[in-house]
Amino acid sequence: MQIHFFGAAGEVTGSNSMVETGDKKIIVDCGMFQGSDFNEGKNHDPLPYMAEGVSAVLVTHAHLDHVGRLPILAKNGFTGSFYANPATIELAELVMRDALTVMRHDNTKFGMPVLYEEQDVEQVMQQFKPVEYHEWVDLFGDKKVMVYFRDAGHIFGSAFIELVAEGKHVVFSGDIGNVNVPILRPTESLPPGIDLLVCESTYGDRLHESDQERREIIENEVVEAVGRGGVMMIPSFSLERTQELLYEFNDLIDRTHRIKRVPIFLDSPLAIKATHVYRKYVKYYNLEALSLLKGGDDMFNFAGLEETLTVEDSKRINETHNPKIIIAGAGMMNGGRILHHAMRYLSDPKSTLLIIGYQAHGSLGRQILEGHSPVQVMRERVEVKCKVKAVGAFSAHGDQYKMLSWIGSSDIPPKSIYLNHGEPEAVRVFAEKIKQNFNIDAKPAERNLTIEI
Repeated sequence: MQIHFFGAAGEVTGSNSMVETGDKKIIVDCGMFQGSDFNEGKNHDPLPYMAEGVSAVLVTHAHLDHVGRLPILAKNGFTGSFYANPATIELAELVMRDALTVMRHDNTKFGMPVLYEEQDVEQVMQQFKPVEYHEWVDLFGDKKVMVYFRDAGHIFGSAFIELVAEGKHVVFSGDIGNVNVPILRPTESLPPGIDLLVCESTYGDRLHESDQERREIIENEVVEAVGRGGVMMIPSFSLERTQELLYEFNDLIDRTHRIKRVPIFLDSPLAIKATHVYRKYVKYYNLEALSLLKGGDDMFNFAGLEETLTVEDSKRINETHNPKIIIAGAGMMNGGRILHHAMRYLSDPKSTLLIIGYQAHGSLGRQILEGHSPVQVMRERVEVKCKVKAVGAFSAHGDQYKMLSWIGSSDIPPKSIYLNHGEPEAVRVFAEKIKQNFNIDAKPAERNLTIEI
């Protein structure tokens, strides 16, 4: 059996790996690279394999950097099946269609190329096959390749995937979730006896604040921003981070009354539509969320919240007097409606930019977080004079402690570990910690590397 690493190797985005066993080629995720532009150059490189020669595609979850190039597979002749959790399938459709909308906008305004078209998304949806958690799937009907999905606790429908073939047991982590997050169930334990773990390392070199600190930071920052009379901008990933924010604001405003009511705008069509999927799949809620639901609490709605689905609705946000809070995509500020608000308010000393998720190298969010000013927003230079605050505990990724705990959750540790989804320094530090804790020489999953197990 051979494993090939084509994306999220030496970097965080562009997830794409291949398992080659016998005459079968199985892709695990095929996501977009994300950085300075929404649709950056590497996404337009030819796929490093022939799409028509791929036998099956396994999808860990619906984030753009894991599903954004699935339509390219279909466009280039892949005729097999895409396998994913049912919630992931619905969310992936929203993500792919939203990405197409953004690409078309960037094509019209800036001449940027478009990766795929509507018919390619439709083709992917026709080829999807749903896989529930804890259900062995015989990929090709001969019991030679078996796969099994377990809850990764990262976003709704997320999974880490076991693959058994040639007597070998391989696990692809996808992205592993944070601890004590609202709504989602905890990450399941790693099974014993794994020959190879391909493990993410996004936050392998750092620790998050606790969930209690997260709530306190949100409360304090909102109170301060409102007191200054400015605007709080929150660039938010539309899947999970936005729903967690709504959950927290619901708690702080409606349940505990710790924050006074101010206008809060959810300015993300993708997040609004994704929240409907969250409401549909209540069977994936954790016990606390189920309890609130049974008690009649709508976790995603509260006094003062307004969803701005259309462009016209979004433009009307400007007519609302400050103070106000705007939650808008994209989470790395490399596209989407957050850019229009950034143009307007980054230079306002009374305003606040609250960053709550990972910012890829080269993204606008990363530049601002590193203290750059002025920055380029929609090809215009804007001074950054607002307050900038980052909250790591809102990340959907587990930190170093969580990832080590997950690796150690198995009675028998993995025989071998390769680290993907991490910048080089994060991979290096995490590998050292794995060596100290488990005496395993974890190796970096370098791009175009092939290993044999």
